[in-house]
Amino acid sequence: MKGYKPVMSFDRDVAEDYDEIEQRGDEEQTVEFLRELSGQGPVLELAIGTGRIALPLSESGVPVEGLDFSEAMLEILRARSGGQAIRATLGDIVDVAVEGKYTLIFLVFNTLFNLLSQEEQLRCFENVAAHLTEDGVFVVEGFVPGFLHRLTNNQLVEAEAVKAREVRLDVIRHDAVTQTIEESHVSLSAEGVKLTPVVQRYAWPSELDLMARIAGLELKQRWAGWSKEAYTSDSNNCISVYGFPEKPA
Repeated sequence: MKGYKPVMSFDRDVAEDYDEIEQRGDEEQTVEFLRELSGQGPVLELAIGTGRIALPLSESGVPVEGLDFSEAMLEILRARSGGQAIRATLGDIVDVAVEGKYTLIFLVFNTLFNLLSQEEQLRCFENVAAHLTEDGVFVVEGFVPGFLHRLTNNQLVEAEAVKAREVRLDVIRHDAVTQTIEESHVSLSAEGVKLTPVVQRYAWPSELDLMARIAGLELKQRWAGWSKEAYTSDSNNCISVYGFPEKPA
């Protein structure tokens, strides 16, 4: 996408509306899933955003830290109730620019795919592995691109919302070679036109598993949802849990 920079997807305008837009209804299940894996902590959320998951996880008693490259998102997190209890660092999730080791590091809601090359995604895996305790785990949630069959000429325009005074469209262009999706959420209203661009580089579950192996990790669990729904060929979401291989006795 010409002129696109990842921070455009998470600037002040997006951050102010992020909680309303991104509430998915699975927050309680997500927090319980992660709490079970957290051990004694601490845990680290990569791309913590405004705290949709981190805040309730922290409130459940889990010591949570976070990393995000959007100062606008972190400002909102810190201003929210409970936000001061979370140490949030401004930094790139590729580098996992924090100190210490964690029993759990996690990325939810496709945020790994905001890294726009396989090299960056692999570096993220490698840097995560360097920050895990011996029994720690890395949890990655990402969509499975099953919608590709709906594209015509590698493009799609879909109505996200049709209201009396606003129409929101989702406009997508797909590049199968780079596994890149260029997307813009377009809002048309009496106030004018608002564009929210997003570019993602998706990876199939098998590719994630290979990245994990290169980083010295292996797949421990795989689910289609946070309530531990079975992952099948029809699943459009994938939750992978990676950890270090068990040492021979």
